Amino acid sequence: MECGKSFYTSTNLTAHHRSHTGEKPFQCLQCGKKSFSQKGQLKSHERIHTGEKPFQCMECGKRFRAKSSYIGHSRIHTGEKPYKCLEKSFSQKGHLKSHERIHTGEKPFQCMECGKSFRAKSSYIVHSRIHTGEKPFQCLQCGKRFSRSDRFRAHKRTHTVLQSKKSSEYP
Repeated sequence: MECGKSFYTSTNLTAHHRSHTGEKPFQCLQCGKKSFSQKGQLKSHERIHTGEKPFQCMECGKRFRAKSSYIGHSRIHTGEKPYKCLEKSFSQKGHLKSHERIHTGEKPFQCMECGKSFRAKSSYIVHSRIHTGEKPFQCLQCGKRFSRSDRFRAHKRTHTVLQSKKSSEYP
């Protein structure tokens, strides 16, 4: 199987070869559900179970399980957008791949419940919560739960607006 790519190390070549074969020899022993093509991917996944987030943004303090997530996040602060498609630029490779599907029409993420398809895995995950009823975002002030992070953030702002109104009414 030749694709024309070359690598400096045999480790990187083996990892790339697995992208063609689909081989995923590294399995999570905690949940048994996930398998990975690279050992580093498994280590990053295992942090879900331990809660470890060793990569911290020096700008805002946010922490990350994976170095790649930290690097992608740090571009929010620097404004760097190294992934390009015509006139558009993206801070993360995954965002570019998702955008490219607009041009190809590809929607590889299909809901098994209703058949609806999506360009981005994140959109599929949000959609799937319609069927499962999962609401992973909970307000610590009132206990209300949300299936979408954007609606959760909007809800949290209502508490800060209410707080500022109360404090201005009673000086």
